[in-house]
Amino acid sequence: MNTRQFSNKQEKAVAKLINGKKHANSGATAFIKGDVSSDDVLIECKTTLTKKDSFSIKKEWLTKLKKESFAMNKSYFALAFNFAPGEENYFIVNENFFKNIIMILEGKNGN
Repeated sequence: MNTRQFSNKQEKAVAKLINGKKHANSGATAFIKGDVSSDDVLIECKTTLTKKDSFSIKKEWLTKLKKESFAMNKSYFALAFNFAPGEENYFIVNENFFKNIIMILEGKNGN
C-alpha cells in the first residue's frame, strides 16, 4: 500500500471511532479542513508507512490545526497518529480539551 492508502484507512478508522466524517481530499478544500470531524472536534491524522519506535510531533501541525478548528467553528481539535500502519491511534489534545475530558470522566459538565 502507498501513503494515501494507509492515510485513508487511518482516517476512516478515526471517523468511525468518533462517529464523525472523513473529509474528502484530506481537508484540502477552501472551507473544509482537517482529515476528520464531528460536531465539536476537528482531527488531523498522521500515519507512517513503516513501524517506528518514535514519532515526532511538529508544533506547526498543532498551530495550523488550532486555526483551522476555529475557522470551522469547532470547539476542540486533536492530532491522531500511530507508530505503524493499522496499529492503535494516539491523540494529542491541548490543555483545554484534556481538562474537559477529565471533567466529563469525573461526572462534571465542563461547558
